[in-house]
Amino acid sequence: MGNPFGPASLDQLVSRAREYFFHHMLSWAMVAQIVVLVGALLFAHKVSGAMRAWLTRQQGQYATHPEACADLAVLLDFVKVIDAFIAFIFLAIAYNIAGHFNWPRNELFAAGIILVALTLVRLFTGEMKNRFWAKILAITIWSYALLLATLGFFSFIDFWFRFLQDIVFQLGHVRFSLLDIQRASFLLLGLFWVSKNLRILLHFWLTAKSNLTSAAQILLYRLGSIFLFSACVVIVLHYLGLDLTIFALFSGPLGLGLGFGLQKVFANLVSGFILLADKSIKPGDVIQLQDRYGWINFLGSRYVSVITRDGTEHLIPNENLITGEVINWSYSQNLVRLRIPVGVAYGSDLEKARELMLVAAADSQRVLKDPKPACRLTGFGDNAVNLEARVWINDPQNGIGSVKSDLLWGI
Repeated sequence: MGNPFGPASLDQLVSRAREYFFHHMLSWAMVAQIVVLVGALLFAHKVSGAMRAWLTRQQGQYATHPEACADLAVLLDFVKVIDAFIAFIFLAIAYNIAGHFNWPRNELFAAGIILVALTLVRLFTGEMKNRFWAKILAITIWSYALLLATLGFFSFIDFWFRFLQDIVFQLGHVRFSLLDIQRASFLLLGLFWVSKNLRILLHFWLTAKSNLTSAAQILLYRLGSIFLFSACVVIVLHYLGLDLTIFALFSGPLGLGLGFGLQKVFANLVSGFILLADKSIKPGDVIQLQDRYGWINFLGSRYVSVITRDGTEHLIPNENLITGEVINWSYSQNLVRLRIPVGVAYGSDLEKARELMLVAAADSQRVLKDPKPACRLTGFGDNAVNLEARVWINDPQNGIGSVKSDLLWGI
């Protein structure tokens, strides 16, 4: 056997490398693929730049809108990651076109893998607080990406794909390979990432630009979120070739058990949609449910957050608001009439008492001048004549007890 490090062997290796370089690297096919790659990168840079400029303008326009600013900040982080992803989509289209016409495309495949790896590294490691595990994850992603890129560059990728295709799993009557799982995982990650940011964009449009009521905004946001999530699942299942009828097993005993176990959960979910659809309550409304009195801070999927005047936050299941009696102090309007009883001793000047009560009502800052305050005689008690001051306020969310206290102090 000859010496593999001898001059003859080295000359042969250099000769092969030179031949590969001049016949493959300096070919028109390579030039065309490089042009496509440069075009994809420029296109991605222009698109992401336009998105970044639009979001920056929106930030300046809605600087006083906290929710809109929070959504725009998340979307700007999304734009930082999307450059490589847009370039990958452009390359994927070019890759499929080249495959249709049997043109060389190995370099496009390698470049696409590197762009996907760059997207994943930016997406998953950029916000990780533990930098050690962030580095481990980045090294894992880059190692696998370089393996695939190298195999594609030297035309060994078909062998690798056949190897993954031969590792088969079976779930009931459904068979899928490790290659299918790998592709479906990447597809699910990409769809989830895009749908998450589409949800944020939908939330920004609803809160800042739609001019809809808060209840309608929440309803449309939830429906949009459910649609995007369902679309991601259906697309991935369709890609795997899974028939949705496999979920028929949930119609059996297992489905019956889950139905009973999750009965309250589904009841609260459905009740939440009913509350949003009929607009019986909405964020900011002042409600009274049995002994709980406060304003609605948040409408959740399963519960409603009600904050009382003492700062206690009650999480009330949506079903209770549907099936129980609820007093909504601000359902159609914010006007609320308060009744403040006052006892006056027998023999007192009732007209003078009436005048003093009306003066005290007029001096209270929260009592409205229109409708006018009134004083009524409501009956004769054992030790006093029962009078009642009736006043109107239009801010029940600020509490009722404070108004009564101010009036009584004034009287």
